[in-house]
Amino acid sequence: MFNVLKRSVLVALWFVFLTFPLMVVKVNTLKNIVEWRWLNMLWVFIVAFFLHLFWRWALDKRQLRSKKAELEDEGLMAPTLGQRILQDPRLYRPLLGVLAAVAILFPWILDVYQVNIMVLALIFVVLGLGLNITVGLAGLLDLGYVAFFAVGAYSYALIHQHFPVLGFWACLPIGGLIGALFGVVLGFPILRLRGDYLAIVTLGFGSIAKIVIENWEEVTNGAKGIANIPRPGFFGMEMSIGAATTYTYYLMILMVIFTIFVTNRLKDSRIGRAWMALREDEIACVAMGVDMARTKLSAYALGAFWAGAVGVIFAARNTYINPNSFTFMESAIVLSIVVLGGMGSIVGVIIAALILILMPEYLRAFADYRMLVFGAVMVLMMIFRPQGLIANVRKTYAHRRPAAEENNG
Repeated sequence: MFNVLKRSVLVALWFVFLTFPLMVVKVNTLKNIVEWRWLNMLWVFIVAFFLHLFWRWALDKRQLRSKKAELEDEGLMAPTLGQRILQDPRLYRPLLGVLAAVAILFPWILDVYQVNIMVLALIFVVLGLGLNITVGLAGLLDLGYVAFFAVGAYSYALIHQHFPVLGFWACLPIGGLIGALFGVVLGFPILRLRGDYLAIVTLGFGSIAKIVIENWEEVTNGAKGIANIPRPGFFGMEMSIGAATTYTYYLMILMVIFTIFVTNRLKDSRIGRAWMALREDEIACVAMGVDMARTKLSAYALGAFWAGAVGVIFAARNTYINPNSFTFMESAIVLSIVVLGGMGSIVGVIIAALILILMPEYLRAFADYRMLVFGAVMVLMMIFRPQGLIANVRKTYAHRRPAAEENNG
């Protein structure tokens, strides 16, 4: 303990030395004097001292968790509470019942503004689950995911302009299919790219999509955007803004449930196992006979399908879209949701999406520092919990000998 305190004092003194010209010395050009702010030096020392203590404590906790994880892999420790909740039906079924009750009653307890924010959060939940297929399961980095989101939104807006007979419910699968088509178009040129090259190409694809939307004024109306997009309908009923928002909220709840169901089934299917094999080792995956081209294209197409479908709902929710709604920041947020929640983890992605979308709305008092806090949280997560909030639990398969063989043995 003495060594830790000694090192913290030395680190704090070093920070005082580094920040001395900025934090202590102030030149007053009006009076031509130098002001000495000694109190700032004291605060820098105190903050640096306690931050270093916290840093050492966090590193020790990380090493302890690593040892616990090794023991758990060897079967020497009992599973944690989080693992028990996710694996034991007696625990997660009552919890799911409570969450379902809260979700159903949510619009009737809070006002329209809160419901509208929750709709946006659920949209990003679906986006995160869609990108989780491409990045989390298949391991294919995609920095231009917002392009598929924009394709779905503009598909609904343009179809409504030119073919008003096709309503929201007809455009919902069409937007998803068009997004999947663009996913295949993106996937073909980058089948053999990996790592940084793959990230650069997908980033370029997202930028190209935004530039095309801004400059193709004859079709997309350019930077002015498209207005008067109809909200989701229900058998032609006229609804107020509050009723339409509540209706969109329940629609998004069903969309999230459907996405979770499909994603979970895909994860346990043959193509899902091929995605995870591709993520772990592409060379070994191809050597075992997995079709790399079909596996990658399916990951891009299915991931883009959900972005295109939820883009239709986004356009219907806002009733107005323009290119500024589909910037690189949206792609970065969705990718952060996948990384923060845990690569391949469905529950983790849902929790991370709700945190990253709802927290900035409820912390508007700290609006000037939101991006600073966001960056700091991501750095700390990568250092102390790189597997995400909820790590993806791999299924294990054990071969059990028949009872007759055990008796004979």
